[in-house]
Amino acid sequence: MLSGLTLLQQRHSVPAPQLGAPAPDEATLRTLLEAAVRVPDHGKLVPFRLIRLQGEAKLQFGEKLVALSLAKHPDISDAKLDKDRRRYIFAPLVIVVVASIDTHAKVPVIEQQLSAGCVAHNLLLGTHALGFGAQWLTGWAAYDRDAAAILGLADNEQVIGFVHIGTPQADIADRDRPALDDLLSTWTA
Repeated sequence: MLSGLTLLQQRHSVPAPQLGAPAPDEATLRTLLEAAVRVPDHGKLVPFRLIRLQGEAKLQFGEKLVALSLAKHPDISDAKLDKDRRRYIFAPLVIVVVASIDTHAKVPVIEQQLSAGCVAHNLLLGTHALGFGAQWLTGWAAYDRDAAAILGLADNEQVIGFVHIGTPQADIADRDRPALDDLLSTWTA
């Protein structure tokens, strides 16, 4: 297990097509998910939930998205349909992170969405710490209400991301990272 700072310094996404079996076993997954939901949560609203896509159900979800895409865009290219179809075949596990927004809370919507986003990020960190790989993806299905209906989302819910989890099938080089000096400024009065 990596130290906290080393984990942050080394974390990188593994492209979903490079993720294969095995996924974390049930006990490891439970530990991972319990850690992932330990996020900032102003107002203790728990503005998130998780949906597991695995096995045949994961593949059926991908096929339902292909059918939806074709219904919405009859002229869609075969290449785009194939991309949608293949999106869910590689990683053995996909965790859908859902923001469940309490529109009546004093806590702003953005804070609730960010809390759910922290869950997705914790999944990335946790999988890396455990020696697995992950990639947080969105794509059109994350923003489409008909796709949300396939997942059974309520009107106050939205997909934050599809976190694909598995074992890296190849070494993935880290990408170039921005220089801190380009990002950091000091405010003065």
